[in-house]
Amino acid sequence: MLEAGSVARGPREGEEARLTVQSSALTLRAPVDTRSERTEFLRSTPVRFLLVGLLVVATLITTALVTSVSVSDRERTLDQLLARTEPLSDAAQNLYVQLSVADATAATAFLAGGLDTGDVRDRYTEALGAAAGEVVRASTGLAAEDAASRSLLSSISTNLPTYAGLIETARTNNRIGNPVGAAYLAEASTLMQSTVLPWAESLHSGKSDDVSAVQRRFATPPWTALLFLVVSVVVLLGAQVYLGRRTRRTINLGFSAAAVAVVVLLGWMLVAGLVSSTATDRALERGAEPLDRLTSSRILAQQARTDETIGMTRRTANDDYEKSYSESVAALSDTLAALSHDETTRTARIDETRTLVAIWSSAHDRMNAALDVGDFDAAVTIATGPAPGDAADAFGRLDAALVQEIDASRTSLRDNVQRASGVLTGLTVGAAVTCGLAALAVVAGMWSRIREYL
Repeated sequence: MLEAGSVARGPREGEEARLTVQSSALTLRAPVDTRSERTEFLRSTPVRFLLVGLLVVATLITTALVTSVSVSDRERTLDQLLARTEPLSDAAQNLYVQLSVADATAATAFLAGGLDTGDVRDRYTEALGAAAGEVVRASTGLAAEDAASRSLLSSISTNLPTYAGLIETARTNNRIGNPVGAAYLAEASTLMQSTVLPWAESLHSGKSDDVSAVQRRFATPPWTALLFLVVSVVVLLGAQVYLGRRTRRTINLGFSAAAVAVVVLLGWMLVAGLVSSTATDRALERGAEPLDRLTSSRILAQQARTDETIGMTRRTANDDYEKSYSESVAALSDTLAALSHDETTRTARIDETRTLVAIWSSAHDRMNAALDVGDFDAAVTIATGPAPGDAADAFGRLDAALVQEIDASRTSLRDNVQRASGVLTGLTVGAAVTCGLAALAVVAGMWSRIREYL
């Protein structure tokens, strides 16, 4: 055979000369199909097992992050509600009430003979001092970015000395028998009623809305975290079935352990989430909502009492103060009636407040009747006297009953929020640890199968 590139030899001696055509043979190796090999490799059982394992581990890690963040956010926000938001709302409510008490007391004092009376002056000074204290308390609880609330508190704080100065001027003139004292009192009350109290009411309204908003946000279970946990369980079970079919082994200890761990976490999350959301909903229904209405009732009562006493200093029942009084009492009656008709808020004390409003209204009518016939002294006695059935006595008992109901509602709110937050304790870390251990179990279970192919 003649190889390619060799030279043909001539015929040997005695041989016929023949022309032999021999073809060259060139051996070539076919090129390697790397794409086919890569596809075959990716379709191999070990690689498939590896991809399934990575999918399960990624699902568990994502679930751990979602669950931990969800629970942590809920727990942190509820704790902040207890530590800052709700106390700030309470401070705003107390600020409004103390300002209103100071104004009503100053007016009552003029009817009773002036602020020089020891008990009356003490009540006025105490109310004004308490209001200043609530300004400080509210200021320390405000978030740095809450510029609107800071502006309201700053305005209130700035105008309090002006109000106190007008009251002192009125007191001085009243003490020397100068009739202009009533004008200074009216100016001070106008500043309080038209400027300062609306600021305080706006502050309280905003903070009360913040409390309700937090509770409404967490009145439902953490569905997103629960959904991810359910998905993790489904993925684990699906991977277990896949491995069983490929390896003809029903149970993989690693995957089984991971599935049990995630199911336990799912049960923990479900129970804690339901308890937390139920407690938050109860805090809203039996705490925040009645607290808001009770606080509004107390504010309306204070407004009516201030209008009643300021109107008396004008020695007439036929002016804007009487109209404002009637509107406040009507709104107060409607609010208390709504509380009384609601099974979740009705108490014996609520029914008592409705009775006291009726007694107060009756006393107010008798006071107006005395004014109509010119008997100012009798009207003053009815307005400021301590006898049962007088306006001052009925209002005092009404305010005390409202304070007790407000305290009870606030206690219910805080207790339920505390329960809603407390039941989540440990769940943030527990979710991360459980999902982490489940991921390690998956890796161990998958490696035992992959190793069989190596």
